[in-house]
Amino acid sequence: MSESFIIIIAAAVVFVFVMLMGIFRRYKRCPSDRILVVYGKVGSAKGTDVGRSAKCIHGGAAFIWPIIQDYSFLDLTPISIEVNLTNALSRQNIRVDVPSRFTVGISTEEGVMNNAAERLLGLTQQNIHDLAKDIIFGQLRLVVATMDIEEINSNRDKFLANVASNVEAELKKIGLKLINVNVTDIKDESGYIEALGKEAAAKAINDAKKSVAEKNRDGSIGEANALQDQRIKVADADAGAIEGENLAKIKVAQSDALRQEKEAEAQKIATAAEKVQAAKALEEAYAAEQEAENARAERDKATQTADVVVPAEIDKQKVEIDAEAEAEMIRRKAKGEADAILFKKQAEAKGIFEVLTKQAQGLEQIVKAAGENSRDAVLLLIADKLPELVSLQAEAIKNIKIDKVTVWDNGAKGKDGKTSTADFISGLYGSVPPLQEMFNMAGLQLPEYLKGKSNEEIQEMADEVKAKQAAEDPDSTEDSDTE
Repeated sequence: MSESFIIIIAAAVVFVFVMLMGIFRRYKRCPSDRILVVYGKVGSAKGTDVGRSAKCIHGGAAFIWPIIQDYSFLDLTPISIEVNLTNALSRQNIRVDVPSRFTVGISTEEGVMNNAAERLLGLTQQNIHDLAKDIIFGQLRLVVATMDIEEINSNRDKFLANVASNVEAELKKIGLKLINVNVTDIKDESGYIEALGKEAAAKAINDAKKSVAEKNRDGSIGEANALQDQRIKVADADAGAIEGENLAKIKVAQSDALRQEKEAEAQKIATAAEKVQAAKALEEAYAAEQEAENARAERDKATQTADVVVPAEIDKQKVEIDAEAEAEMIRRKAKGEADAILFKKQAEAKGIFEVLTKQAQGLEQIVKAAGENSRDAVLLLIADKLPELVSLQAEAIKNIKIDKVTVWDNGAKGKDGKTSTADFISGLYGSVPPLQEMFNMAGLQLPEYLKGKSNEEIQEMADEVKAKQAAEDPDSTEDSDTE
């Protein structure tokens, strides 16, 4: 009995173990890169009595009841689909080629997973690829037909958004999700898109050339301004003689900058006209060429003006500046001479003033010494100068050279009782002005102690001398009379 009991227990354990193993094997875990699809009797939809066709689980696990349920997996690996759409009609009836690549995968969104379980379960990756490619082809053609070529080419984000919206809506119906859209290049049979690209490239090139021209212009203006500052400082040191030259150079620099700007604008117009020829009619191209020629003519005219008018204006200003500089030099020279004359006269006046001042001070001291009596002061001055006056009187006949004097004197006396010899000597001494007369002419009276003898007294003294000589040497008198 014990053996039977052991056998029963062993059988029960084995049965339980088998049952547990079966239960454990029916418990299925879902990997992160798959969707677990449980089908069979899986219950009804929420809030309805309608039974569900399948139950989708992502990122979890479920127990699969034997007999009434079974399971399968849907692969979430992305599928890359190359779609080379050709000859698709745009809204302008222009056929375009849209080579693109779409990346799709089974959606994990609630509800969309059920669509995938109903329509894709059991299909291979290649079958899903072909099905999605057909849907994408149709929706891509539809999006191209609703847009202009310019819009497709320039507003690529809008085009991709429209494609993603239409394609994803259709892919959801079969349980797929659009992951990425990449349009490589869009072309058309007529070359319209290529012409638009050339036009955009031409515009970018023109903008770059314009920017370079503007930078060159700014550099020229900056250099001209720096040169202007340098010239202005030099002109201040040279009394403003070169200021006109600096202004002329500034005008030349400004003229060059303006000419460069005009040339840049003309080049921009010409380049734009050449690039537009590929996208516009032949008549518009001719009009653009004519406009470019007009711009070139204006540039040539501006160049000739800068070559002829500007140098003439510079020469004119140079002549004016030279004339102003010469006039300024004359004015400064005249001012310097006038200042020198004024300084000389002021120095002379100052010297005369000092001499007169000293003389006045000396006269004042003489008057004080004379007891405040002006007449006595004058006498003091005369007394000081008396030796000079006497010397001058003596000098009056001192230097008279008489080599030989012949006097014919027979001793006879004239009416005044004088002989010829006496008259000669008397007349010679009489030619010297006496001191008395000199004082009389000055309005003064000669002091008594300085007065000399009168003419009669002098004559008497001369006669006495002659008589005395005759008495001492009678022969000499006769000889002198004979002579």
